[in-house]
Amino acid sequence: MNQELNTSALNEQNSQENLPEKIQEESISDYQDYSAKSLMEIIEIFQQMLDRADQQELYKNADIIKAAFYKVLKKEKIAVGFHYSAETGEVNEEESEENLVSNNPFAELERGFKELYQNYKTMRSSFIQNIEKQKEDNLKIKLEIIDELKALLEKQEDLNHTFPAFRELQNRWKATGPVPQSSNKDVWENYQFSVEKFYDFVKINNELRDLDLKKNLEIKSDLCVKAEELIEENNVVDAFRKLQKLHEEWRELGPVPKELREEIWERFKKATSAINKRQQEFFERLKEDQRHNLELKANICEKAEDIAALENIDGKDWNNLSKQIENLQSEWKNIGFASRKENQRIYDRFRAACDKFYNAKRDYYSGFKVQMQDNLDKKNALCEQAEALKSSTDWKKTTDQLISLQKKWKEIGPVARKQSDAVWKRFRAACDEFFENKSKHFSSVDESYEENLKRKLELIQEITDYKPDSKTAENIEALKDFQARWSELGFVPIKEKERVQAAYRHAIDSKFADIRSTDYDHKIDRYKKHIKELQNSGRGDRGVRSERDKLVLKFRQMENDIAVWENNMGFFAKSKNADALLLELDKKIARAKEELAQIEEKIKVIDNQQ
Repeated sequence: MNQELNTSALNEQNSQENLPEKIQEESISDYQDYSAKSLMEIIEIFQQMLDRADQQELYKNADIIKAAFYKVLKKEKIAVGFHYSAETGEVNEEESEENLVSNNPFAELERGFKELYQNYKTMRSSFIQNIEKQKEDNLKIKLEIIDELKALLEKQEDLNHTFPAFRELQNRWKATGPVPQSSNKDVWENYQFSVEKFYDFVKINNELRDLDLKKNLEIKSDLCVKAEELIEENNVVDAFRKLQKLHEEWRELGPVPKELREEIWERFKKATSAINKRQQEFFERLKEDQRHNLELKANICEKAEDIAALENIDGKDWNNLSKQIENLQSEWKNIGFASRKENQRIYDRFRAACDKFYNAKRDYYSGFKVQMQDNLDKKNALCEQAEALKSSTDWKKTTDQLISLQKKWKEIGPVARKQSDAVWKRFRAACDEFFENKSKHFSSVDESYEENLKRKLELIQEITDYKPDSKTAENIEALKDFQARWSELGFVPIKEKERVQAAYRHAIDSKFADIRSTDYDHKIDRYKKHIKELQNSGRGDRGVRSERDKLVLKFRQMENDIAVWENNMGFFAKSKNADALLLELDKKIARAKEELAQIEEKIKVIDNQQ
């Protein structure tokens, strides 16, 4: 009989020690994700749970619902504060500040949720109080049953009266619910001791005692069978829960025949150990999976944090980075839970990285909107300048000005899509009007080009036929006359320009090379004389150095001018009817190069004399 008591007590202790934590009792499927719901859907779900008043369901879900509600609330508050299309990467300017709700549109929803949550807390508190009160009442009842058992042991009544009373007390004990945890062990041990004493000391019929022991053996054998079947249960968590119920039934049963007590208990204990082992292995695997999930999520956090830490991101990169964040979020959803201790912490870390990225993105596009408005103002200003020039007939100057405006236009950043086409069409229209007028003007000049070509060819032939006089002065006058007449002639067709210009130069050089050389030498001789006079003056070498510096400065300036003009020639070649401008610019470059050679020669004169 004492053996039965000891093993039962051991069973009670084992069952308490093997109880897993709450996270272990709950399977992964018990967790529900409410963060995909809207605020109204979350409130409706919570209200339905409160209406059902299922305390176990409320206890599992209330805090999860609360966390989901405030996360969705935060997300929707951010969404209301800024409108941006992640698909197009364009700023949505449809909503103006005047259209935004001036007060908090979520205040009523938040107030309603807080009221529901307070109702739950009140209901939960009342439920716990009722349970504790019921446990205290149960404790009183069980203590009364123990007292009645003790009193029953002291009676010396016949079996027909004593044994039914004993059975009635056992039934009352089984029907009575749990007692406070602090009193549970003592009460149960006192009860078992009284039961054992009843079997040991009450003078009852051996046949009836054996029948009762046999019945207990049958029930405990059946519990062994059920426990052994649980070993093969697929759901380890359910098997462990069912085992706890079998243990509760076992504890409430009386003893079995003394010679079988150890055997039946070892059988039940063996099945219990096998289930406990499976349960322990299951949660070890679960912990390993959770550790692996934590590592995967930590890796995702690092990637998200690296993206969130990027600086000086261009507008084109935001959509690409947003896609990377969305991919990380999808990858996150496909990973299982980490441990309860780590799961919320790692989620908060990931959420913080995502929030940092999206906040930076929102700030960028908020500033980008201001920048685009500034760009629009600048482009409108260029439109006004172009429109002021579109009717000008100063073809060269206005062309340069419009080209400058076009370069400035390209340097200005983008504007909002709905305004981009309109402002560009406005600017383009002003430029097109000027260049069309310019094209019409110069097209009327084309007819005279052939006549100018004919007259220039005649002049070249006249230069070729000229016979220089022995008198140098007369030849110089002839040269000046030819040059003046050539300059007075207008433009020729562009395809003939180079040929006729080369023929003119060849004719001039052939007839007047000696004269031009003599004139050039004469100029250099005069300049050498000027330098000597400058050296002999009061300024001396200081005056010569100043003269040289002026020449060098002018030389460099003319080099830059020639480079600009030659570059402009390449640009004008791409426009229509640019022949006149090209011819004029070509003459200008030729004269500049000739003057540049003279300046260089003058610098050499100064250097040689020094």
